[in-house]
Amino acid sequence: MYGELQIYQCKRIPFQVTGFFFFFFFFFFIFSFCQTKIVVLVALAKMFSAGHKIKGTVVLMPKNELEVNPDGSAVDNLNAFLGRSVSLQLISATKADAHGKGKVGKDTFLEGINTSLPTLGAGESAFNIHFEWDGSMGIPGAFYIKNYMQVEFFLKSLTLEAISNQGTIRFVCNSWVYNTKLYKSVRIFFANHTYVPSETPAPLVEYREEELKSLRGNGTGERKEYDRIYDYDVYNDLGNPDKSEKLARPVLGGSSTFPYPRRGRTGRGPTVTDPNTEKQGEVFYVPRDENLGHLKSKDALEIGTKSLSQIVQPAFESAFDLKSTPIEFHSFQDVHDLYEGGIKLPRDVISTIIPLPVIKELYRTDGQHILKFPQPHVVQVSQSAWMTDEEFAREMIAGVNPCVIRGLEEFPPKSNLDPAIYGDQSSKITADSLDLDGYTMDEALGSRRLFMLDYHDIFMPYVRQINQLNSAKTYATRTILFLREDGTLKPVAIELSLPHSAGDLSAAVSQVVLPAKEGVESTIWLLAKAYVIVNDSCYHQLMSHWLNTHAAMEPFVIATHRHLSVLHPIYKLLTPHYRNNMNINALARQSLINANGIIETTFLPSKYSVEMSSAVYKNWVFTDQALPADLIKRGVAIKDPSTPHGVRLLIEDYPYAADGLEIWAAIKTWVQEYVPLYYARDDDVKNDSELQHWWKEAVEKGHGDLKDKPWWPKLQTLEDLVEVCLIIIWIASALHAAVNFGQYPYGGLIMNRPTASRRLLPEKGTPEYEEMINNHEKAYLRTITSKLPTLISLSVIEILSTHASDEVYLGQRDNPHWTSDSKALQAFQKFGNKLKEIEEKLVRRNNDPSLQGNRLGPVQLPYTLLYPSSEEGLTFRGIPNSISI
Repeated sequence: MYGELQIYQCKRIPFQVTGFFFFFFFFFFIFSFCQTKIVVLVALAKMFSAGHKIKGTVVLMPKNELEVNPDGSAVDNLNAFLGRSVSLQLISATKADAHGKGKVGKDTFLEGINTSLPTLGAGESAFNIHFEWDGSMGIPGAFYIKNYMQVEFFLKSLTLEAISNQGTIRFVCNSWVYNTKLYKSVRIFFANHTYVPSETPAPLVEYREEELKSLRGNGTGERKEYDRIYDYDVYNDLGNPDKSEKLARPVLGGSSTFPYPRRGRTGRGPTVTDPNTEKQGEVFYVPRDENLGHLKSKDALEIGTKSLSQIVQPAFESAFDLKSTPIEFHSFQDVHDLYEGGIKLPRDVISTIIPLPVIKELYRTDGQHILKFPQPHVVQVSQSAWMTDEEFAREMIAGVNPCVIRGLEEFPPKSNLDPAIYGDQSSKITADSLDLDGYTMDEALGSRRLFMLDYHDIFMPYVRQINQLNSAKTYATRTILFLREDGTLKPVAIELSLPHSAGDLSAAVSQVVLPAKEGVESTIWLLAKAYVIVNDSCYHQLMSHWLNTHAAMEPFVIATHRHLSVLHPIYKLLTPHYRNNMNINALARQSLINANGIIETTFLPSKYSVEMSSAVYKNWVFTDQALPADLIKRGVAIKDPSTPHGVRLLIEDYPYAADGLEIWAAIKTWVQEYVPLYYARDDDVKNDSELQHWWKEAVEKGHGDLKDKPWWPKLQTLEDLVEVCLIIIWIASALHAAVNFGQYPYGGLIMNRPTASRRLLPEKGTPEYEEMINNHEKAYLRTITSKLPTLISLSVIEILSTHASDEVYLGQRDNPHWTSDSKALQAFQKFGNKLKEIEEKLVRRNNDPSLQGNRLGPVQLPYTLLYPSSEEGLTFRGIPNSISI
């Protein structure tokens, strides 16, 4: 990587008489003209030191573009960086000092503002710098930086130009730099070269190890804003027992009762009431470089969600408490008015929320105290198609939660709940009650035409507790679906189950609801579908979205920064897929999944929400997160080596699966081409100390409650390494995109995806039953999510479904110089080109008349969630690199 540096110096010429008089009179003239000795000395210094200079450009972002003096006058923030405010020292990668560490150059300060750099982004500023450096120092491979100012700045990059035999050397930094006194060791950054540990230039080895040690910390003390320390902890900060015993929540992680992935350690002390619960604070620590305050996406998310939980939600509640706003939707049109005419709120509520950043964009008001939401995609063509059985089934394979449906291999369906605890939980659905388009049950099972959306075992252990909460009534559901000859699904039965009043050991009390098109039976069927969707909405938000992507990914983020150097090839491969994950998870613990937070107040399980996700985590399997493995395990695909992706879908056009397999294959090819650039043999993987420590800790600490499971890859082969990296990238990018960016397009219509149910099916002879007969719309709306939680829920999912202008998508990097390895850059360019081809292919699929049933459905909404690219906004498409929202 490094050659021998050559610095060309001014050639010395012996002084002859003529030369002597020339220089004498030359310097005398300068001295006489300027009347100062200083200019002479400066001229001499520049003449005889010019050959020892390396020119550099530093790009950074000030914390604020403009600061204000105490007297109110503005001061140019950029000038503060000049003088002796920021110093850099180059470190050699090829020449060592007496201790074997790379030689360190002199402190060098920023010299002037560079206004001619054409590649500067918004808010970025460039500064010139010239380092004293000669051939005896070798090739620069790292640098120290010290900030002597009181305010931090975001360091983007350092570029060294015209290095002999090297050309340009680039340092991609992307890090916040605080006052140097706040750090225990000087901040260091490395050039964008790539080395496995054994190939690191000897003078850089100790620097590499020291940097990792500083990132690990010592596991003690409360973390400060400026810290960069990555460590693990359990989810013991969701509750607030000091405020109220009703806000106490169990510790998730560290036990077999409530296993959970680990989150980032903050080091805060315990609450007074419960020593096992960590006290909350206004700010939830994440390592400083995970808190990407310079990004618009981060600002939008953080300000928006905090505003919703701390200001908007209380403002809404006050409006409903004052009865100035109706607490219920009375008709379907009332719901549509949220997007068409808007909802009228009191002046003080509007004036409270509209000035808030992001909220101003979130809500649309015409100045008449009218609040409007954007029209969800699901009703942009038809306002009623969402009610059809076809759309109900289609969204199981092309909606926002398309990764739960499974093949039915035996009938009737059986439960995996322990009969010693829950008694007989077998299904009460009978074969002769099902309309299978002329197929017998054996024929339908044999031809693999039966599928099921099964939430029975997940919800049944909690149904009794949920139904004891205020305004919460639900069932554990099973939905049976039949695959028709045209390749679309139709629901044929829904089973609604409750725990027996005599106790859990008694058999479940179940009723089977069959499809109906008219009369009160059609309303009962519509309500049965609503109970299913409530189960599905809760599972989606808490398991498919939060647990399987956000929470499951955080341990890998932590382990990577603790054990893989920025020089490591796997660090460079994976870290783009970690961006903002720890930050959004911390924000979720603060405002979304915390006790009495937005999730608990808008979703059915309420206080049991995150606890239920812990129960699901008991059966989480890392290797099953691979898309082909997931499809096979769920019985919606079978292995078939003759197919392009090695699996054959049993629902031929299963949009999420079909499109996902294209993306999966592209990621796989990219990883398969990248990894062998640095690992030629299996032994290279085994002998990589950083890699082995990384994986061991990710498994044994990050996912410590599952560490003894036999399915964890051993990371002893190239194949293991490719598999691990492929799954991590898939989870963070395509899987998250599939379950995230459709939230508002589908769930923005609360009738289509209700988040809660408030009463059970009415019994004959009751006023509620008469209501079903006389006013099916009112009966439906009195059953599902009420108006206040609807407004809050819609506000949240619109933020979560929206792309920021600075989003970085799969196949892109935020810096084209992320590595100096030309082969890696070529492979990555090939990956990006392949994704463009795939997007064109997916567009053609959506335009194929033979695939309209599953791809567009009755609502005429093409499945675009796995299109790799997107523009800014609520686009219903695009695969960002990471779980950035």
